[in-house]
Amino acid sequence: MRHTNRETTTQTLTRLITALDKQQPVTITYLKADDSVTVRTIEIYDIVVSAAGDILLKAMDRETGEARTFRLDRLVSYTVHRTAYVISRPAADDKPAHTIYTLATTIAPNAAHMTTTTRINNLEAAFAA
Repeated sequence: MRHTNRETTTQTLTRLITALDKQQPVTITYLKADDSVTVRTIEIYDIVVSAAGDILLKAMDRETGEARTFRLDRLVSYTVHRTAYVISRPAADDKPAHTIYTLATTIAPNAAHMTTTTRINNLEAAFAA
């Protein structure tokens, strides 16, 4: 288990983008807006920056089978698993109005359209802006 307070945001994002590339589920400990903590296993399908500047993980929740969005700054810890995705993700759609920059995304359920290097370069560009 990796604790986000022990690594940089770039390190965390690099590992999560790699999990997305390899389509490996991630178990997260997440601090909700009401300050309660939840543990979920998710399958990430998109990583974006919102208009407010928040980095958002869009993922399928394995417990509920529903699409969820998680703010990276609320992630307490995470574990990347070596298994494969099992949940179908929502159909690709246009970027929502609140999204201003896509860091990483998956077009098809079984294929990523950007390499890890491209995704990391996008991440660096987003932080430089």
